[in-house]
This record gives sequence, structure tokens and C-alpha cells, in this order.
Amino acid sequence: MSIRPILIHPDPRLKKVCAPVEGVSDEMRKLAEDMLETMYEAPGIGLAAPQVGVLQRLIVMDCIKEEGADPQPMVLFNPKVQWTSEALNVYEEGCLSIPEQYAEVERPAEVKVTWLDMHGAACEAKFDKLWATCVQHEIDHLDGKLFIDYLKTLKRQMITRKMVKLKRERAREKA
Repeated sequence: MSIRPILIHPDPRLKKVCAPVEGVSDEMRKLAEDMLETMYEAPGIGLAAPQVGVLQRLIVMDCIKEEGADPQPMVLFNPKVQWTSEALNVYEEGCLSIPEQYAEVERPAEVKVTWLDMHGAACEAKFDKLWATCVQHEIDHLDGKLFIDYLKTLKRQMITRKMVKLKRERAREKA
């Protein structure tokens, strides 16, 4: 396994709709393992393939944050929301592609999602609480949507300017 670089907004690859995974191959399983390692290292609770520059419908997540609790890594190929609750939840969201920026986002409180697992088997589950927010956030990435797209224009522009500045600073440090 290896840690992959995470793209920082603004990057045109983060705004693209991703292609379905045609088959869960060894190459795709390796990508999923790399993404889990990258997510844990960051640290984060979710990561989508476009965030590491791969425009395929793959997300990983693990919303277990309690100290000493066993991790529950999930790998979802071609995840699709099949149902959303009418009830809504508001969570303060962040994103590994938009470091150190957070904002409240309202989303359905519960969702039912279908996907393929690491063996290509069809799965379905209902998610709630933080898991529901995370899976929706990551699936949004697969459709070229970022959490800041839910914000008012001024706030979104302010965050984007901060990210441009951060990218410039990081480029200078590498030079």
C-alpha cells in the first residue's frame, strides 16, 4: 500500500463526473487499499477516487473516531443513493481537498446506498448520522460536487481564494 497525493481545490479533476468501475480488478483493489491508507494518514473519514486524481466511481470511508475503537473501513465501488429520508441533518463538513475549511451543510439524515464491495459483490445498506453525511459527501465527489457548492457564493469564493493561496505557498515550499 502507498499514500497518494490528495488534490487541492481548485483542480479541474475535482469537478468532473467519474466513470463507473467496469469490474473490481486487482488494480482497483490496490487503488482502494491505497486510498484507505491515504485517508487514515491525512487523517480523514472519507476519500473519493477523484481526490487522488482517478476519475472512477470509488469511495472509501470509516466514520469510527472514538479513541480505542476498532476501525470499520468501507470500500464502495459504484455507490449509488437509492433512497433518502425526508428528515434532514446539519453537520459541519470538511474535506481533505479543502484543508482546514469547515462549514455546516444540510443533507438527508438517512440514506440507502447500493455498491459493489472489494470482491465485486452487490451490497446495500442504510446509513444514518455521520455515516450518512460522509457517504453523501463522498458520492458528491464522484459527480464533481464539493461541499462548498452548498454554500452561499461569497463564502464559497472566500474558501476558494484561501485554497489558491495555500496551493501557491505549497508550490513555493517545493521549489
